[in-house]
Amino acid sequence: MFTLLLVGLTVMLVFIGLMREASERDLGLQQVFQIMPFVVPSLLPFTIPATVLLAVTVVYGRIASDNEITAAKSAGVHPLRLLAPAFLLGGTLTMVSFGMTDRAIPWAITNIEVVVTQAMEDIFLRVLDKQHYYGSPNDGYSILVDDVRDKTLILPSFTYRNPNHQQVTAKAEQAQVQFDVEERKVKLYLKNAVISAPGRDTGGWVNEYILDFDLKAELGEKKARHLTIGDIREQLATLSDETENIRVQRDQEIAMLLMVGDFDQLSSKQTERFNKAERFNKSSSNRMQTEIHTRYAMAGSCLFFTLLGGPFAVIQARRQFVTSFIMCFLPILLIYYPVTFLMVNLGKSGTLDPWWAMWVPNAIIGIAAFFVLRRVIQH
Repeated sequence: MFTLLLVGLTVMLVFIGLMREASERDLGLQQVFQIMPFVVPSLLPFTIPATVLLAVTVVYGRIASDNEITAAKSAGVHPLRLLAPAFLLGGTLTMVSFGMTDRAIPWAITNIEVVVTQAMEDIFLRVLDKQHYYGSPNDGYSILVDDVRDKTLILPSFTYRNPNHQQVTAKAEQAQVQFDVEERKVKLYLKNAVISAPGRDTGGWVNEYILDFDLKAELGEKKARHLTIGDIREQLATLSDETENIRVQRDQEIAMLLMVGDFDQLSSKQTERFNKAERFNKSSSNRMQTEIHTRYAMAGSCLFFTLLGGPFAVIQARRQFVTSFIMCFLPILLIYYPVTFLMVNLGKSGTLDPWWAMWVPNAIIGIAAFFVLRRVIQH
């Protein structure tokens, strides 16, 4: 029952996920089929909890409606023995769901970005091959080429704005194009190039030169949910070191100002930038910490849903299984998920510590399950 429901719900949501990715990334039909295998594992951690609740409600609702629970009790069989398979399934799916959230989603997102990047690279080279020109006035760069052979640009000429908003021109005999997903950059390897900019010149031809163009606007920033917990912890360690360095620099700056008696500079922009950088790192750290504990809590919901769904279906034995599922899932929909979103926001803002805040929704389900299960055992 669980497998049948999971396949049906996932297939339905896959098309929704594909349409969303296609519209956001402006993908063609070929790219849609390429990312399809990666959309499925990214959806499973969200479909598994609802599916296992529905499966448990259907199975135990039918068992109870056939008076099998009553017969087992009269034979001296404890109800927990009948509910144990559901709890075992919930515990197993908790581990599976956590593994997929921590490993499958980052793997799927990375592969989707590879497909998207490959599509961007193909479009880029195709336009250059046909028009011999590619430019983006908003981003301030343009490319002229004489010819395109595979990924090699023949006699390219690049014009772009550097970080100082100066116009830079680069000409080369050849250039190799590489779209780097990890660094989110387009790298152009120039061969026999000459670079000129206001106040700066290479003074002649250089054998090799690398130009970087940012892809973050097209691919977006890499979010915490796209990383494994190991990668998140590495970033947290880096943020901690950066925050400590910022504090040291700020204290040194303030101490120097106090020594020279320049009290007016204590509230200047120069010292305020340290506070802004520290607040930014703190906010990033809160988001990452919340993401880690959200994964544990969301995976644990599989077990808590079975703890509530199985006994509730037994109590509602005479009702249709759809009615029992709605009566069980509706409070979850109206209480569990809103509370989850609330705890996520409070954790990201630093108002609450996410290590316990993210377990509040599961605790609510657990308390409700305790009273329902006690009623099943007693009667």
